[in-house]
Amino acid sequence: MNHLSDAEWAVMEVLWERNSCTLGEISDVLADSMGWRQNTVYTYLTRMEKKGLVTIDKSCSPHRYSFTVSRETCAREERSSLLHKVYKGSAGNLITAFLKESRISEEERRKLRKLLDDMEV
Repeated sequence: MNHLSDAEWAVMEVLWERNSCTLGEISDVLADSMGWRQNTVYTYLTRMEKKGLVTIDKSCSPHRYSFTVSRETCAREERSSLLHKVYKGSAGNLITAFLKESRISEEERRKLRKLLDDMEV
């Protein structure tokens, strides 16, 4: 799978949330959040179908669009890309950078400690 552009990610978010939508439904959501017109959304959807990211059910009218790649799969690809591009594959350096720049709650801290403890052999 290829890296999703910001525009593709926005379209996928709508599909992940709703599972299956018409062009009009997707356009309504993205008109508000992205300022896109229906033709723009249609262009993205047809390109994304060619990439294998969405399917178009043409047996019904209006056509329905669905995702073919899960959110988790796309998120995993994004994490992997960031890890290798910015941190040269070092998960420890990535986590350290995030923790230095962001505050985490006590609950998040507890979960992180447990995760690290569980990983020890």
